[in-house]
Amino acid sequence: MKLLVLFGSRACEHDVSIITGVQAMDNADPAKYDVFPVYIDKQGRWFTGDALRKMDFYTHFDERKVTPCMIVPSREGKARLVRTKQGLFGGNAVITEIDCALLAFHGMNGEDGTVQGLLDLYGVPYTSSGVLGSATGMDKIAMKLIYRGCGLPVLDMCWFERADWQRDREGILDRVEKEVGYPAFVKPANLGSSIGISKAKDRQGLAEAIDVAASFDRRILVEVGVEQIEEVNCAAVGFGGDVTPSVCEMPVSWEEFLTFDEKYMRGGKGAKRGAKGGAKDGMQQLARKVPAPISQEMTAEIQRMTEEIFHVMDLKGVVRVDYILDKAQGKVYVNEVNTIPGSLAFYLFEPMGISFAQLIDKMVGAALAAQAEREKSSYSFGSGILSKAAGGSKRK
Repeated sequence: MKLLVLFGSRACEHDVSIITGVQAMDNADPAKYDVFPVYIDKQGRWFTGDALRKMDFYTHFDERKVTPCMIVPSREGKARLVRTKQGLFGGNAVITEIDCALLAFHGMNGEDGTVQGLLDLYGVPYTSSGVLGSATGMDKIAMKLIYRGCGLPVLDMCWFERADWQRDREGILDRVEKEVGYPAFVKPANLGSSIGISKAKDRQGLAEAIDVAASFDRRILVEVGVEQIEEVNCAAVGFGGDVTPSVCEMPVSWEEFLTFDEKYMRGGKGAKRGAKGGAKDGMQQLARKVPAPISQEMTAEIQRMTEEIFHVMDLKGVVRVDYILDKAQGKVYVNEVNTIPGSLAFYLFEPMGISFAQLIDKMVGAALAAQAEREKSSYSFGSGILSKAAGGSKRK
């Protein structure tokens, strides 16, 4: 099978995406997949080539060792990866037909439904959630409103746009204090990995936190900051009625919440390398307790909610749902879903006997099943409108 692994792109989480992409390529079964890396750089340029399979290449990126590329539709059926035209007499030479695309993007311009929509147009099966799940999974405001509408437990919140903040700072501060209070978490609506997130304990801290969030996004979310907080995460893999939740994990942090550096930079240069000798362990190197030290009843409830969210948002492939545990109240709240989690959350399936390679197999299977379902739907309708319009234009 010709498997494209797409990663990078114009996103704050660009470098994390490289790690996930290389991990996926290292662990895809070579007996089953002919892997083609497709890297999108920070300027939005597409490249392919074997050099992209090595982590060290990205610290000294050399365009001479890679090939500019793009995906194009084909009249024969399968879309193709082609080399883009170079020089006066260059042409778009075919590199390979595409059987499936494994998406390893994190953040905007990749995880948010943009690439998913492109692949849908070209009829390429892909491993991540579709446009709906990807778009709503990226926007924390839309996501939480969906959860609230489904009766799932979410923390009290309010939201506003950057223009509102710039026009009436004092009014926004008054509103947040009335609707949310302190402490409060302030978040950009469309970023992950804790980028741009701050905890505010007073009015001055709130204003500073909003300024930070507004520098990353035009939509800002503010929600109640739980005082005695722990995070519990649960992943799931599948499509449609075939969904398997993972074990739960509890990330361990010495801060009040996990910063970007805590999630991805723990261990620094001396961090262990992956078992396959490729990328670093990524999200696995974060200190965590697996399984999470919570009751069997709470574990079962979190797994049930994860499956419900998977179905409600029409998700696909591997996702990870993050929960907030209020230790003082003994309550669990849904925080957010990651439609392409860091390292594809492979470490949450290993305790269940599912290896990284087998997880990729399940993702590819979900992609093919979803594409088969799409092809059962009709995308044409003989309305006769054009014939009538053409006849009307001739009479003028």
